[in-house]
Amino acid sequence: MSAESTGLRARIRYGRLVFRHWRWTRPFWAGLLTLISGLPIAYFPYAHLTIGQLTVRMSTTTGSASLIIGVLLFVLGLTMWLQSAVRIFAGVATILLALVSLPVSNVGGFLMGYLPALLGGALAVSWAPGRRADEPGEKAELPDGTPVPGEPGEQEPALPRDPFLPAQGSGAERGEEPVLAGGHPDEETTKENGRHRAG
Repeated sequence: MSAESTGLRARIRYGRLVFRHWRWTRPFWAGLLTLISGLPIAYFPYAHLTIGQLTVRMSTTTGSASLIIGVLLFVLGLTMWLQSAVRIFAGVATILLALVSLPVSNVGGFLMGYLPALLGGALAVSWAPGRRADEPGEKAELPDGTPVPGEPGEQEPALPRDPFLPAQGSGAERGEEPVLAGGHPDEETTKENGRHRAG
């Protein structure tokens, strides 16, 4: 191994890491699918297929509209990559353009442009930026700031009782009288006074 090959290897590795970081900070796959979907939608209305002496034209009456839809999808894919703050707008616009391409552009570029556009738009709408992972040596904590139970030498903290969940056990164990549905705790709801409730 020469010194040049390790330098080249280090530069390639550095480039891969930079690309990975760039890719993780934006809806990369949504943009890629949207870019790819624009090509068949814009191409097929202007394409001619020649088989032997037979020429098949796939042009439609709205060829310019197909070109506009294809170019807009291409631009929206670049927008998802370069301006990830507007990813929701770009995703919704991509889905709408994909739906418009069905009647306008040969069934959405024979579905080769329609399906990636729908998937790319859905990915763009659903993508959310991630947050950095904790430093490797830090102690894990619960969202309220208490340490994670199960660490060696620590006791499990007593969790507070949820006010919306009933306490475990029957009412007799807790020393409380059950309250029937629709009745007040201080109101007598027994068979003697004629107040019977269903449920």
